[in-house]
Amino acid sequence: MRRIWQSTTGVVAVIGILLALATLAIGATVHELAHEALEEQLDHRIGAETRSLLAEAIRGGTPAVAELIARREAAAAASGLAYLLVDASGQPLAGSLDAAMPAQPGYVEHLRHDRGQREAQALTSRLPDGSRLLVAADRAAIDDTDRAIRQVTAYAFGSLLLLGIAAAWAVGAITRARLHGIDRTALAIIGGDLSQRMPVDGSGSEFDRVSITLNRMLDRIASLLDNLREVSGNVAHDLRTPLTRLTNRLEVARTASEPGLHIDAALAQSRELLDTFAALLRISEVESQAVRRHFALLSLSRLVSEVVEAYRPDFAASGHRLLMAVAPEISVNGDRHLLQQLVANLLDNALRHTPAGTTVRVALEVRGGEAALAIIDDGPGVLPDVLPRLFQRFSTGDSSRSSGGHGLGLALVAAIAVAHHGAVTAQSSAGLSVSVSMPIRSDGDQDR
Repeated sequence: MRRIWQSTTGVVAVIGILLALATLAIGATVHELAHEALEEQLDHRIGAETRSLLAEAIRGGTPAVAELIARREAAAAASGLAYLLVDASGQPLAGSLDAAMPAQPGYVEHLRHDRGQREAQALTSRLPDGSRLLVAADRAAIDDTDRAIRQVTAYAFGSLLLLGIAAAWAVGAITRARLHGIDRTALAIIGGDLSQRMPVDGSGSEFDRVSITLNRMLDRIASLLDNLREVSGNVAHDLRTPLTRLTNRLEVARTASEPGLHIDAALAQSRELLDTFAALLRISEVESQAVRRHFALLSLSRLVSEVVEAYRPDFAASGHRLLMAVAPEISVNGDRHLLQQLVANLLDNALRHTPAGTTVRVALEVRGGEAALAIIDDGPGVLPDVLPRLFQRFSTGDSSRSSGGHGLGLALVAAIAVAHHGAVTAQSSAGLSVSVSMPIRSDGDQDR
């Protein structure tokens, strides 16, 4: 029984059984209420007729009652009542009711009459001279109504029970068919075919919504796996040369008469490699989105202004022109150090990869309900084939390679933007424009 609730077929079957039982309970209640109402109606008719005959007995005595009963029985088809009047010794005086006179006055619910083959509801009364009067109404109408209610209840119970079983089978079959498609796709994915996706029939049903969500998850997993393969290849490709140089330096230092210069150069290269791996680890940490646990409300306007002012001397020393237009009171929910790293990496990228005399503009404003940060320069820009992969790990243009670096700065910028529920884009026409957008907070007067 515990497993019934764990299957769609079982749940629908149980619901059908409960509905059938509810119908049975409603039918029993209706039967009881209708039965009692009909009995009260008969009692009322019998009581009213008895009071009428007793009033006649007071006015004209027992003979007048006998005469009135004769007239009433002549119209029995209209009244539906039967009578029996006996004297004090029990001898019949009037009435054609074929029943034994009850010994005590009062209501009798089941009075056998017509040679015991039928039942009537009756009222026995005593007249002033000791005679006894019995007024009865046949219970056939009550019995017919009870029988009809029982039949309707039985039909409804059986129909609902069969309908519940049929619905359980149909729902179970549909559910199994949809789940079979999902199960078959999942087994194919487990077997290594990562191109498979959950079936979607476009109905917008619960199964479709679950399949769409699972497909989005699979797309994300496939993207991460592709990224992992790409990063692995890039790491192997980009670090092979510096590791080879490092090995050669150490080999030379081992046999050189003055190994100090070679060792110093090897240490510099090893530090560069460590910095590269540290950047890779930082990007992976940010992409895991665990950093969101440390988010707090902060002023993005103030943060951008502080970072720009810190870089202003470097731009002046290199012959660059740095301009800033930051709208006040723009607040976001985020990590201060990560956002500082984002702005610093963008400024570093503009400073390192543009020639002296380049103008770099930093702009922060609210656009479409989001904070929009843009770093725009009028330098040489990047090649068209480089722009689509500008934010990928180890992605650098030919001009960038001569300026140093391993192409991880903008990859970290993209990871930080996504971690803050934002996005980063780049355009290159007359220079390079990098834009970062992220949700703002309305209570910008709070800061941290």
